[in-house]
Amino acid sequence: MRYKVLLTHELFSEVHKKLREKFELEIGAEGKEEIMGKIREKDGLLSFLRDPIDKDVINAGKNLKIIANYAVGYDNIDVKSAKSRGIYVTNTPELLTDATADLTWALILAVARRIIEADKFVREGEFKGWGAKLFLGIELKGKKLGIIGLGRIGKAVAKRAKGFGMELLYYKRNRLSHKEETELGVRFMDLEELLSVSDIISVHTPLTPETGNLINRERVYKIKEGAIFINTARGNIVDEDALIERLKEESLFGAGFDVYRGEPNINPKLLKLKNVVLLPHIGSATTETRLAMAKLAADNIISVLSGRKPLTPVWR
Repeated sequence: MRYKVLLTHELFSEVHKKLREKFELEIGAEGKEEIMGKIREKDGLLSFLRDPIDKDVINAGKNLKIIANYAVGYDNIDVKSAKSRGIYVTNTPELLTDATADLTWALILAVARRIIEADKFVREGEFKGWGAKLFLGIELKGKKLGIIGLGRIGKAVAKRAKGFGMELLYYKRNRLSHKEETELGVRFMDLEELLSVSDIISVHTPLTPETGNLINRERVYKIKEGAIFINTARGNIVDEDALIERLKEESLFGAGFDVYRGEPNINPKLLKLKNVVLLPHIGSATTETRLAMAKLAADNIISVLSGRKPLTPVWR
């Protein structure tokens, strides 16, 4: 008897083929109710970050042995419920480090040099010639970059910052060793101090019960006047309403977002601001990275349903 696998959304044809060679594969399930309806006889689930894999969904999968999440984050999955039933949960770590770090820098540069505003200005026929004060931005050399969360992606962002001649500050729950700080050229600060002195702040911490609303209203108002705020981690880490207030009053220079609270819904107030760059959660969106993530998610399912251990388990 062949195992049955549900893939909630289409991936790449070569990954579909790989799974179909070994399993009965069903593709397509949008939202909690549809996933629950289709998962009842399935042995494996390949889910996307936007899929709500809560306790109800997990309990509906009577034969479920593995949930392979097509993302490095897995805050969309009730891992505790899965673990209580012995269902493996896997993710796709490490593969998207460089792609997300690159996108972080794309946002930093786009905000600092007002790229989106300037592009719109040209397209609308407003460009009449060079002007001394036309779209003045912020130079990066010598500025302080504050990185919140110095894991794989945060470190990759820090390494790229060296080429811009920036001073590197960081905050994380568990401080790095002196050796690693020296190698990366970073200086540890507590969160409040980092927010108050950094010219550019970039968030790279995962969303956990401890980091939810980590940058709350009080901390948003500690951010240095005229700073740039970048978030490519998770929307729920930041009090978005407070940040919007500061952006609207222009006490911050600008902000770049790849993630949002209540995603995919976006606060309409954000859409009205000129000093923000808004992206549709594309941190890992390079062909190379997304294909590698899909292959790893499929390989996790193949490994578990073949009687072996998962390759990248969230719990052991």
